[in-house]
Amino acid sequence: MITGRGAERPGAERSAPRPVVTVGVGLRPGTSEAAVRALLDRVAAAHGLELGDAVVATLDRRVSEPGLRAAVAPREPHGFAAAALAAVAVPRPDARVAAAVGTSSVAEAAALLAAGDGAHLVVGKTAGQGVTVAVAARSADVGLPSGVSSETCGPGYRPASPSSGGPAQGTAATAGRRSPGEERR
Repeated sequence: MITGRGAERPGAERSAPRPVVTVGVGLRPGTSEAAVRALLDRVAAAHGLELGDAVVATLDRRVSEPGLRAAVAPREPHGFAAAALAAVAVPRPDARVAAAVGTSSVAEAAALLAAGDGAHLVVGKTAGQGVTVAVAARSADVGLPSGVSSETCGPGYRPASPSSGGPAQGTAATAGRRSPGEERR
C-alpha cells in the first residue's frame, strides 16, 4: 500500500467521482522498498494527496523490481516501453536518464501516459534515494485537495498557457507525440 489514508475513507466517499490519479516511478535497479515507500509517503504528505488507490506506472524493465513491487502491493505496476515514454512531452527531461534507459523521463512520462488523454501533472518529478516519483490526474481538479490544481506540476513549473504562444508541456499524455518519420529536435 502506498499510504494508509486511502483505505480509511467512508463508503460514501468511495462512490463519489474521483480523478484517475497515477503515480509514475523511476528507479535504479536494486532500490529498496523502504526508499520507494519513503518517497511516495513524502510526496503524498507534502501535497495533501491520497495515493493508496493510485495506478502505478514505470519503465517496462522496472516492473519486476522487488522494492517497487513490495512498496505498491497489492497493486501491479504498469510498464511502458522507453519509446512510448520518450514520446510524451514533459517539463523537465533529463539527458542522463535518456542515456541510461532510452527516454529522458520515466516518472513524469509514465504518470501522464498511464493517466491517459487530458492528463495533467499534479506533482512534477520529485527525487529520493534511487527513486523518482511524479503524480498525474486526468480529471481537471475534481477531487484534488485545496491548493493543488491540475495546473501545478511541482516546484516552479506551470504549463504554458495557450496565450503564451507555446505548447502546454506536460498537460496531456499525448502531448509531444511525433508522427512517423518526424525527427526529434
